[in-house]
Amino acid sequence: MPDRTAHTPAPPADRPDRLRNVALVGAGGAGKTTLAEALARTAGVLTRAGTVPDGTTTADWEDVEHQQQRSVQLALLPLPWRGLKVNLVDAPGYADFAGELQAALRAAEAALFVHSAADPEVARPVRALWRQCEDARLPRAIVLTHLGTARVRLDDVLRMLQDTLGTPDTVRPLHHVDLRDGHLHGLTDLLTGRTHGTPQDAPGLDAALDAERARLVEALAGEDDTLMARYLDGEGLDTAALTAGLRRELLTGTLHPVLATAPDGTGCDALLDLVADAFPSPADRTDELPAADPDAPLAAQVVHTGEDPYLGRLSLLKVFAGTLRPDTTAHLPDGTEERLTAPHSPLGRQLRPVPMAVAGDLATVTKLTAARTGDTLTTGDTVLPPWPLPEALLPTAVRARSKADDDKLSQALGRLSAQDPALRVEQNPDTHQLVLWCTGEAHLAVTLDRLTTRHGVHVDTVPYEVALRETFAAPADGHGRHVKQSGGHGQYAVCDLTVEPLPGGGFEFVDRVVGGAVPRHFVPSVEKGVRAQLAHGLHGHPMTDVRVTLTDGKAHSVDSSDAAFQTAAALALKEAAGHTAVEVLEPVDEVRVLLPDEYQGAVLTDLSARRGHVLGTEIGGPGLSLVRAEVPELELTRYPLDLRSLSHGTGQFTRSYLRHAPMPAHLAARHTAD
Repeated sequence: MPDRTAHTPAPPADRPDRLRNVALVGAGGAGKTTLAEALARTAGVLTRAGTVPDGTTTADWEDVEHQQQRSVQLALLPLPWRGLKVNLVDAPGYADFAGELQAALRAAEAALFVHSAADPEVARPVRALWRQCEDARLPRAIVLTHLGTARVRLDDVLRMLQDTLGTPDTVRPLHHVDLRDGHLHGLTDLLTGRTHGTPQDAPGLDAALDAERARLVEALAGEDDTLMARYLDGEGLDTAALTAGLRRELLTGTLHPVLATAPDGTGCDALLDLVADAFPSPADRTDELPAADPDAPLAAQVVHTGEDPYLGRLSLLKVFAGTLRPDTTAHLPDGTEERLTAPHSPLGRQLRPVPMAVAGDLATVTKLTAARTGDTLTTGDTVLPPWPLPEALLPTAVRARSKADDDKLSQALGRLSAQDPALRVEQNPDTHQLVLWCTGEAHLAVTLDRLTTRHGVHVDTVPYEVALRETFAAPADGHGRHVKQSGGHGQYAVCDLTVEPLPGGGFEFVDRVVGGAVPRHFVPSVEKGVRAQLAHGLHGHPMTDVRVTLTDGKAHSVDSSDAAFQTAAALALKEAAGHTAVEVLEPVDEVRVLLPDEYQGAVLTDLSARRGHVLGTEIGGPGLSLVRAEVPELELTRYPLDLRSLSHGTGQFTRSYLRHAPMPAHLAARHTAD
């Protein structure tokens, strides 16, 4: 691939107020990565913008991103603009990588919501993200892309955004857009009158611009008594005063500017001007996180972890307080020390050395050994809270393809889970399967690809097994006799057992032998044999919820032994099982589903089809329902994917083990036959 970088050094930032950290967020396919390329070219960082279909974008540099044609991890593009350093954080839009999106929001002080003008509505997950940013008081602006699509009417798009994300007073265009013949020809800034691109000079345009500008100026002045007084007195408001008003309203969340851009760069300089003039710096933070003081003790958080075949682990840090300098020694909250190497400013996969990273900046360090994504590194006593992560609820069992792969698999998965906190690795003690818990199929595909490409480990997926149990359906008696004589020391043990169901009670052993029929020192041997047989089960599944009572037995003064009584106990248990029905128990989970009200009916019907028992529904928030149900785990294997389809990507659910319950006979027969 030809080098498209302009070979400029990383933009410097020696003060927090010279920084702008901005997250690009929005639905998958909205054009975030394409916009990031155009902005990087406008800022002079790239000589030519790459494209997603060609796999040449700076932000999407992993092979798996080229294959899937979408971002799967956050990427940082530091851009110089008007003496500032703009850290542009490109976040994935697909639901499987919501953890990377949340990390991008932690790294930023503002968000640019990218919306395709060809999309007639804002996707539900994006609306939920907008509300999340609103609750966090994160300043937001909206950028329109794909303006060249046929039949795009900007007035209709703007009204839709105002109806969906705010009101006509809070969601306002910042520019007059010249959209002709399916192309964005230029923009005119309503505050400054500055033009970008080559907007049309049409008859009556000046009057239209004056009217649009008057509406925007009146909105900005209305929130400031001084500006309003000057405006009502007919005094001209200078650009500096209007820009200050715009910044104030954007920071307080009372105004969300709407801008437009094109892949050829039209509108990108106007967008970067807005970021420079009105977006907050790290010094403007008012949340509970540490203030951006460069002279304070270092407090940084790992927001992303990658890997380089030559440099090893790459950790992207957000420095919240203090200054990160080369060879700083910091520690994790548990006291583990890490030596922070020289900081670098990444540009996609390229690392550029920087002398330091002040409070508020983002920088990459190499070769951390213990720190994982989300961990705090500090020289003081600060512990930064984690950001919300999606719960990995899609299980996939894997098996190493060869002995060589098996030898490397554990270490490779350990490194992947350290880099990706959304990935959960489980060695199931009941089924003995190695299970990868992912957030969706795309997340699983990325994990398997990284296992192969990064670590050289090949695995095969195998059917996921649910941990079943067995139990007695009714009381039964069993007689176990283990007698062997072969000329020397023999084996002799006889015991009689009564087995009863004990719903929810696990296992209980009772000794009711009288008269010393089974010597006291062999009673523990009987219990040990019973436990061993219960663990193995009768049809391959462990047995539980039974009370086993030792009622009688016989022993030999010479030939009885611990092993003999263990064997006799197992035989007695098997005989008792032959006298009654043995039930197969399946795990049942408590499921809580949060979703928009309009999808409640479809989800309730689907839960019933999964043999679920709905416990009730309640209000889960404005326009949201919370459904509580008990559902067999066997029916939840693919539920994350099905719920996403049923609710158009808006439903969320949690699950927790509740109990084991009898499985229907026709299903039990199928699983015992296996």
